[in-house]
Amino acid sequence: MAFSTSLPTRALGNSGMELTRIGFGSWAVGGDWQFGWGAQDDQDSIAAIRRALNGGMNWIDTAAVYGLGHSEEVVARALDGVSEKPYIFTKCSMTWDDNREIVRTLKKVRGECEASLRRLRVDTIDLYQVHWPIPDEEIEEGWQTMAALRDEGKVRWLGVSNFNVAQMERAMKIAPITSLQPPYSMLNRSNEPEILPFCQQHGIGVINYSPMHSGLLTGKMTKERAANLPETDFRKRAKNYQEPNLSRNLVLADKLKEIGARHGVEAGVIAIAWTLHNPAITAAIVGGRNAEQVDGVLPAATFKLSKAEFAEIGQAIEKRGPTV
Repeated sequence: MAFSTSLPTRALGNSGMELTRIGFGSWAVGGDWQFGWGAQDDQDSIAAIRRALNGGMNWIDTAAVYGLGHSEEVVARALDGVSEKPYIFTKCSMTWDDNREIVRTLKKVRGECEASLRRLRVDTIDLYQVHWPIPDEEIEEGWQTMAALRDEGKVRWLGVSNFNVAQMERAMKIAPITSLQPPYSMLNRSNEPEILPFCQQHGIGVINYSPMHSGLLTGKMTKERAANLPETDFRKRAKNYQEPNLSRNLVLADKLKEIGARHGVEAGVIAIAWTLHNPAITAAIVGGRNAEQVDGVLPAATFKLSKAEFAEIGQAIEKRGPTV
């Protein structure tokens, strides 16, 4: 039974799943690991997930590698006792060894799926996605296994993440692609020229991640906060958190705060709405490390930018210039 919600929905590709325009992203929920966001309190994570569901979000996106299995376990704990379950999406292709070092392979998809099913405490994964197409030469083998898992009923629909057009075309020769999960924000528009139009043309749904560009466009980031991020936070090493990009990004975030203030919403809502303005985007993944953060972005599920506001943001993006 589908999760009932009063929020607007859109169909995801060929799946028949109707998704709310934003869903809960569980990257930060994983806590400390090589590409993590630093330490995270599990009770805060559980409260954030439940607030998202109570607010009407009907899907959760996670990945096995987030926290090296921990994010999936926290998602399961948050859903314990919840009678009406949301759609659950997770990903494979990034495993880890005994030293917690990341190993990228598409040769272990079946074992990864079985492990995710156990951690999530479900019989079937609603959308199973290849996290990264690495190594490239293993795409066909991995996708064939994905198709077999679907035929066996262990997963319902198949998606890809971070694939380019040529890689999607190769996978499509084996089995249909329900969705693509790419990064997309006003600070990362690399998918606009080819990848998003390809998805539209072929009926592939798109759920974009990092619409607020990992917190930069929330209106709450400052130079001081960026400087004081823990060493275990991947953003400490991210190009857009370094000067001169950081200062220019914060100016853009101030513009989003200005527009948001006119409507009584946070800058992050404007950032998310900007991505949802693109007709290729089915829905956006929105993270939250506590219930308060979720409250701040929930209005993005229904908020729409006017043409004038979209143009105003476009001018601010152009003024910011390219990332260096």
